[in-house]
Amino acid sequence: MSELKDETYACLALSLVPQYRKLEELLRSPPGQVGPCFLSREMRTFISRGEAARAADRAIQDSSRQGIRIFSVFDKEYLHLLKQIFDPPAILYGCGNLEVLCRPSVAVVGSRRCSVYGKEVTRKITREISALGLSVVSGMARGIDTQVHLGALEGGGTTVAVLGNGVDVVYPRENLRLYREIVEKGCVISGFPCGSFPAPLNFPVRNRIISGICYGTLITEAAELSGSLITARLTLEQDRELWAVPGNVMNAGSYGPNDLIKQGAQMVTDGQGLLAGLPPYVLDLLAREPLPRHPPGRPR
Repeated sequence: MSELKDETYACLALSLVPQYRKLEELLRSPPGQVGPCFLSREMRTFISRGEAARAADRAIQDSSRQGIRIFSVFDKEYLHLLKQIFDPPAILYGCGNLEVLCRPSVAVVGSRRCSVYGKEVTRKITREISALGLSVVSGMARGIDTQVHLGALEGGGTTVAVLGNGVDVVYPRENLRLYREIVEKGCVISGFPCGSFPAPLNFPVRNRIISGICYGTLITEAAELSGSLITARLTLEQDRELWAVPGNVMNAGSYGPNDLIKQGAQMVTDGQGLLAGLPPYVLDLLAREPLPRHPPGRPR
């Protein structure tokens, strides 16, 4: 009953094995070296009894009913940038216009607990870079992420939300209207199966996808222990551009960006400054393939 490529179906089935956490390592293993070190007895039993295949069939049915696409590293929809990172997710789920994933994009992230300054500067810059033609990526969390998507929609461009839960689960609930706008004018993706709820451990895992699908990441506001600094570290590990917005040294939320600037991150205060920090070949891509536009949204 599978409507997926054989390779994608196999990836999906393996990804649904309970407690399985080494799918990418398994996929990279040479022939003859896949064995008990990767799979416990319970996992092997789950596969041999056909439970993994049945779970994959159910996932395909549920996704099809909800208009959700499932794609793997073997599919054309899978982003070439994401394939280049150390541990790309074998399976992604998505809804909306997945074609926007192929467009030049940058990530913008920050703290959930943000200041008025953080909200205003985030919305201003994302509105500007969206109007300049870049697709804007964030995590649809409370605080800065929400402002990122709103600013991108106001700029008339496209935006991508990478979730730490299933793409069919709206979190936080107050972003339901925003979620629907993103699906309509961009897309929502996740490495977690449909129905997955937002567990705290999910978010650091999804951060590698946020940075991995982009040419660079902008941190607008982040406290010392903010999860956004994980995204900044992953950005550097993935050899992508890192930008930061300077802030008031008396504001705890400015610690992260200010510290990143001290360590060498490019300082940005507007959209044009970010655009100037992109590699020349990305600017060439942007010039040749302008993003599809939609009418700019009204500020909320």
